[in-house]
Amino acid sequence: MADKILVVEDELSLQETLAYNLKKQGYEVEAVGDGLAALDKARQAHPDLIVLDLMLPGMDGFEVCRVLRQEMTTPVLMLTARDDEIDRVVGLEVGADDYMTKPFSMRELMARVKAMLRRVRLVREEINLAASPVTVQPLTFDDLVIDVTRREVRVQDQVQALKPKEFELLHFLALHRGKVLSREFILERVWGWEYIGDSRTVDVHVRWLREKIEPNPAQPKRIITVRGAGYRFEG
Repeated sequence: MADKILVVEDELSLQETLAYNLKKQGYEVEAVGDGLAALDKARQAHPDLIVLDLMLPGMDGFEVCRVLRQEMTTPVLMLTARDDEIDRVVGLEVGADDYMTKPFSMRELMARVKAMLRRVRLVREEINLAASPVTVQPLTFDDLVIDVTRREVRVQDQVQALKPKEFELLHFLALHRGKVLSREFILERVWGWEYIGDSRTVDVHVRWLREKIEPNPAQPKRIITVRGAGYRFEG
């Protein structure tokens, strides 16, 4: 079955170009031109990935992404005509998984779409494995428990609401406890070798994790920043 992609773009010529090129790659494509229609279509069609423009009539891409994140875990590739760092950071903070600045190479966009969908398939395979009779023992670090079988993280017996990528990142760091991991290595292993992004993605997700698992996020004891090198998980 072909992966389903929702394109949200109000510029008709770009919308049609995106839809045409995605269909050529074998994807099933739905396209809408405003934020409210995007929410309706996402709820109805349950796409595997959403390509979301930032500047939209009715409801902008930030707000659309924020609402989507409250309802589903579908990966979001955000498009923006502005190159301001704040736009990219805010986009990640409201739940976008990746971003591209216009104008962009259609070839690069296709590569990012492919990489993101590959990660979706890997996550689904992990979920199916976790649902199988084979049980993986939870990783325990004092009051922090990472339950791979249930895809659940608990701190002091309280379940923490982690996004799928946050869970994958924490699990990966925990498996390499005590080792310094570069941002590039983390990107390759957690986001996939085909992922085209920068280390800011890792930094943002680490900050989110610290807010959920550290007693004092401002003075982290579990995920340590190693200046000029990357991160080290201490448990």
